[in-house]
Amino acid sequence: MTRMDKPLDVERSLAVAKAIQIKAKASFENAYKAALVTEGATYVQGFLVFAGAPFQPIEHGWLELENTLLDPNLPHLNRKADQLYYFPAHRLTVKQLKKAIEEAEEDYPEDDALPVYGKMPYEYYGDIMLGGKDYLMAHQAADAKCKALNRPKAPLDRQN
Repeated sequence: MTRMDKPLDVERSLAVAKAIQIKAKASFENAYKAALVTEGATYVQGFLVFAGAPFQPIEHGWLELENTLLDPNLPHLNRKADQLYYFPAHRLTVKQLKKAIEEAEEDYPEDDALPVYGKMPYEYYGDIMLGGKDYLMAHQAADAKCKALNRPKAPLDRQN
């Protein structure tokens, strides 16, 4: 699993965010709502990385289109598009997503239906989403990028 190399469509991300009235700290729900109103979208779960706090990969949801990414959460990220790095772990078509949510709501009505977990058997990797090897690979790549972005700056050599 590698970083998403498709560009983030900022204008369209902001437009869909406004259209669905996004909520703060609800990336999976926002991505789900955006997927329902975006033709040709694939719902993606994975990890988002940027320089600075929280200094670790963030579980995140966004959309993938043929040639671009849409992130309806962009207004709440307070970062420029070129400062964001996406690492996909799980992709679902809108049809698959609707089915997974229906099943989750029937089987576990007291739990949130999102995020949608990978196929069983699950493996649990610390404090990240339940998922299989794809999640582990995405998390490892995201973690490496996060460490590179947040590497402490070496002190300048002082000459007396």
